Amino acid sequence: MATKQSDVLVIGGGLAGIVTALECLRAGRRVILVDRDTPERFGGLALWAFGGMALVGTPLQARMTIPDTPEVALRDWIRFGELEQRDTYPMQWARCYVEHSRAQVHDWLLDEGIRFMPAVNWVERGLYGDGNSLPRYHIVWGTSRELTRRMIAALRAADGGRLTLLHGHRVTQLDRSAAKIGGAVAVDERSGAEVHIDAPVVVLAMGGINGSHAEVRANWPQGRAMPEAMLNGAHPFADGKLHHLAAGLGARITHAGEMWNYAAGFPHPYPHFEGHGLSTIPCKSALWLNHRGQRIGPEPLVTGFDTHWLCQRVAEQEKPWTWHLLNWRIAIKEFAISGAEHNPRIRDMQFPQFLYETLFGNHRLVRQMQRESPHFLVDDSLAGLAEKMNALTASLDIDPVLLQATADAFDANFANGNKLENDDQIRRILH
Repeated sequence: MATKQSDVLVIGGGLAGIVTALECLRAGRRVILVDRDTPERFGGLALWAFGGMALVGTPLQARMTIPDTPEVALRDWIRFGELEQRDTYPMQWARCYVEHSRAQVHDWLLDEGIRFMPAVNWVERGLYGDGNSLPRYHIVWGTSRELTRRMIAALRAADGGRLTLLHGHRVTQLDRSAAKIGGAVAVDERSGAEVHIDAPVVVLAMGGINGSHAEVRANWPQGRAMPEAMLNGAHPFADGKLHHLAAGLGARITHAGEMWNYAAGFPHPYPHFEGHGLSTIPCKSALWLNHRGQRIGPEPLVTGFDTHWLCQRVAEQEKPWTWHLLNWRIAIKEFAISGAEHNPRIRDMQFPQFLYETLFGNHRLVRQMQRESPHFLVDDSLAGLAEKMNALTASLDIDPVLLQATADAFDANFANGNKLENDDQIRRILH
């Protein structure tokens, strides 16, 4: 077996691994980075993701007169994250992040040439104002694909002959000697050849467990409804195998069930891997319906407040699918899909086109999904739409009369203009 030596071994070629390797190279260390994927997919999920992040006390917040501070952010985190005093390391991480995200994330990225879109979004407010008490979600201009490309370019610029990249390699063993991890064994998945890597410092940057439905189900918290069907929007190599390797050597894995999932999506029309799903950003003005075409209630499902709650509500439904009912006017203004792939104006930094679609509607994306996805149904009448919904699910669940009555009851709120509406979904939209 071939042997390689280095000062630092980084396992995982996503953003965490790349930035770790970059900082070590800039500190004069020799680095070996092991990544399972191919060279053209170096960067992992960040190549496809949207690229938003929570940042505290930034100049952009100040320009928008948002009085954010680490103290406010930590209070929000502890409350909404339901942290307890016994959660020692999560508490330390939360405090560290809110205190240093301005300097070590925001300012650091600006120095690397990254820019943010000129607005701060207010997400995860909590159903009753118990979430983010202020807007602090910043979006990378160029999406995380631009961020990844710049980090890879910086990595190569800092190389100096001290970086070894092992693409297409999977770590099969972590070495432990004298109560310390001192290296690993990796196999080249193309040739089958093994390599032993000696390093006094080993960093596991392999992502979470959400790339494996088996791991997700095994770690699903007891007492919470578990969805019958799932799609995968994570990286398929984030499969939990390295977590088990680490646990076998004494690592303590906690909170594995507190994962981040989304409540709305459909299969990718051109999947990159088995079970690949697209996460839609649910239109606030759409009616979120159960399999019979009835509004899910009594509290309506509206995004932007508590995604965790949305997931639980959807998982509780009688059948493993729900519907968003909306008209064309709503679709062109509100329909969106998370990720770089379906946001080319932001991804490719096309500001005039982005501004045009923001003002006049994103007809392009709506038409694209109408063409490409059998799960995106369009018809000129609700009766015709009900027929297509039943055909897709091979059922007679949708009664067109009931579907029409559901839409009419909501639309009746606006029969007298914007004066007499009395619906909690409308109240949340206004908020």
